[in-house]
Amino acid sequence: MIGDPCLPRTICNGEKHQGKGMSQDLLAKIKQAVIAMDPAKARELTGQALGSGLAPLQILRQGLIAGLEVVGAKFKNDEIFLPEVMLSAKAFQDSFALIEPKLKAGDYRPRGKVLVGTVAGDVHDIGKNIVAVLLKGNGYEVIDAGADVPVARFMALAKKHQPQVIGLSALLTTTMPAMKQVIEALKKEGLRDQVRVMIGGAPVTNEYAEQIGADGYGEDAQAAVMLANAWLPQ
Repeated sequence: MIGDPCLPRTICNGEKHQGKGMSQDLLAKIKQAVIAMDPAKARELTGQALGSGLAPLQILRQGLIAGLEVVGAKFKNDEIFLPEVMLSAKAFQDSFALIEPKLKAGDYRPRGKVLVGTVAGDVHDIGKNIVAVLLKGNGYEVIDAGADVPVARFMALAKKHQPQVIGLSALLTTTMPAMKQVIEALKKEGLRDQVRVMIGGAPVTNEYAEQIGADGYGEDAQAAVMLANAWLPQ
């Protein structure tokens, strides 16, 4: 029996199988922590996953993104609401912060670049923040310009980062004209043909998007992600 070459191989395969099972269980727990809106637990589990040797990209895709996809679908179907999405978004963000440096150090390549911001005169950023998190969770590099962003700031960031998509948000009817100003500035700077523009926010409509020459309108955060996915297929 000591010289049986099958014995060590059987043990080894069993260990490998057990290790794989433990890894999948840990990834499932990360996913569930995001769905359960538990930032502390998600971050703790992500740290454990990294410590166990799991690949950062695997943690991102099978744990964090998988959880965020469920949250996005629930939000789309009105099964959960904005406060809950924000907690899940925080769970994703806090955990992603642990693995992002390791992703950048490896061969990870984002799906594309998206510049997002709330237009000048409007300080509301909750909806924009949710869009940013869901985009990041779907593999995009997100440049977040913040809120109350002047046209010149959008232009400076567009030139610096060269995004494929720009997302403009407005919650006030009085600030909606700033969206058109950004689009006009893109034309003036010779950038309009290089980027798709999506707009969104409570008072915004698809008709307004067509009126000002935007490429698309996102009714909610998940719709914004779907637009980006359609424009930048994998």
